[in-house]
Amino acid sequence: MNFDLIKAVVGLVQQFMEQNEDHVLYSNDLQGFTEWINASSKSYSDQENPDWVGKELGRSSESIINTLLIKMGRYAKTYSRSIGNSVFSSQDDFIYLISLKTMGTMTKMELIRHNVSERSSGILIINRLIRYGWAEQTVSQKDKRIKHILITEKGISVLEEHMDEIRKASRVIVGNLNHSEQMLLIAILSKLDEFHDSFYRMNIAATDLLDIVHKRLN
Repeated sequence: MNFDLIKAVVGLVQQFMEQNEDHVLYSNDLQGFTEWINASSKSYSDQENPDWVGKELGRSSESIINTLLIKMGRYAKTYSRSIGNSVFSSQDDFIYLISLKTMGTMTKMELIRHNVSERSSGILIINRLIRYGWAEQTVSQKDKRIKHILITEKGISVLEEHMDEIRKASRVIVGNLNHSEQMLLIAILSKLDEFHDSFYRMNIAATDLLDIVHKRLN
C-alpha cells in the first residue's frame, strides 16, 4: 500500500476543509472537493502565460504588476475602514500598534522605518496613538534626544477588542487564493520585500533613489 500517496491525499483534503470551512465556494462533499482540485490545477496551468489588461497592446508585465500591487494596497485600506466602527483613524493606527506589541519598544524612527512610512506621516501616526493613550513616549537614559515608543495597556486592550475584525480583513484580502497560492505569494512578496528593504535602509535621497535601484537591476 502506498502510504505516501494516502498522506498526500489526506493533506489535500485538510487544505480543502480549511479553505472551504464556510462552504462559500464549494459544497462540502466529494463533488466539491473534485471541483476544488480541478480549479487549483487550472490556476497553475494558467500561471505560465496569464493575460492582463493591455497585454495585446504591448503593456509590460512590470507595468501590470506595479498597478496590481497599488490596487491591492487600496483594497486593503478600503476594508480596514470597517474595522472598529472608525475607532481607528486609519489602518496605520492598528498596524503601528501591532508592530509595538509584537516587536516591543522601539524608537520613533525604528517604528516608522519598520512600517515603511515617510517620517512626517509616521510622526503624525505616533502622536495620534499617544494622544489616544494607546502608546506612550519615554526618553532614553543614554541619549535624551532619543524617544522610545511603547504600547500601553489601553492600546493592547483596543487592539485585542478589534483583533477578530483585523483578522477578518486579512482573510478577505487573501480572497479566493488557495493554500498553495498563498504560500507562493508569500515567497514572491518576501523576495521583493527583501530587495527593496535593502535600499530603503540606506536612506538614499528621493532624487537619487530611482536611478540607483534601476542601475542595480541592469
